[in-house]
Amino acid sequence: MTATLPERLATGLWRRFAEGLRTVGETIALGAEACAYAARDIVTGRFDWAQTADQAWFMARVSLLPTILVAIPFGVVTSIQVGAVANSIGASSFSGAVNGVGVLRQAAPLVTSLIIACVVGSAICSDLGMRAIRDEIAALEVMGTNPVQRMVAPRIVAAVFLSVMLTAIVAVAAIATGYVMNVGRGVVGAGTYLDAFTNFSQSADLWLAEGKAVLFGLIGTTVAAYKGLGASGGPQGVADAVNQTVVLNVIVLAVVNAVVTQGYLALAPGGGA
Repeated sequence: MTATLPERLATGLWRRFAEGLRTVGETIALGAEACAYAARDIVTGRFDWAQTADQAWFMARVSLLPTILVAIPFGVVTSIQVGAVANSIGASSFSGAVNGVGVLRQAAPLVTSLIIACVVGSAICSDLGMRAIRDEIAALEVMGTNPVQRMVAPRIVAAVFLSVMLTAIVAVAAIATGYVMNVGRGVVGAGTYLDAFTNFSQSADLWLAEGKAVLFGLIGTTVAAYKGLGASGGPQGVADAVNQTVVLNVIVLAVVNAVVTQGYLALAPGGGA
């Protein structure tokens, strides 16, 4: 008996939903396994710090310049928009507070998440994907080496470290840009700008930004590793895996960013100030 169009649509949607749940579960399992290996190897002194350093340097090479090139325009646009609103309501003296809090809570983690999703994630996925289609991953398994322990754990540690550093770089670049744009154009005095920034910004804002960075590095690398290790079908399969990595990372990291921010605003004392 031929299925009707609604039945086919329902079947297709259910299949995609089931595949999505399976992907989420396998990705979480991969991340947990890699973190467990990393923690155990660090404690026992068997962690491959050399490979981690190589991966961190590789990630820094491909992400540092794009991060700076994104952070500066981001700071310029934010300063212009905030300055325009502040002038319209007669609150120019608070531009330093708005810029500082906005950069620490949102701009720096957001830029970092984009770099992790688009630059670092695609690089990790393409690297592991090419190894997978050349049967290097299978060769490791044949030799009794766990590819998650050998290939994924060092990359996660390197990505988390890099994410923390990138967030700090973005924060410094964007805040400095906001200072130059507001003080340099005569919108507000240097002392007024800095007083507003120091009075309203909290140390918790910096911890929030760096906490987000740790999550972004962990999640972005895990998604990229999962897609890379599962790549098949030659170079075209690797290209498809890289594309899926970027799309998934952008969506997942945006959702995580929103959830963490709302949780912080709801739970942290003075978080909404």
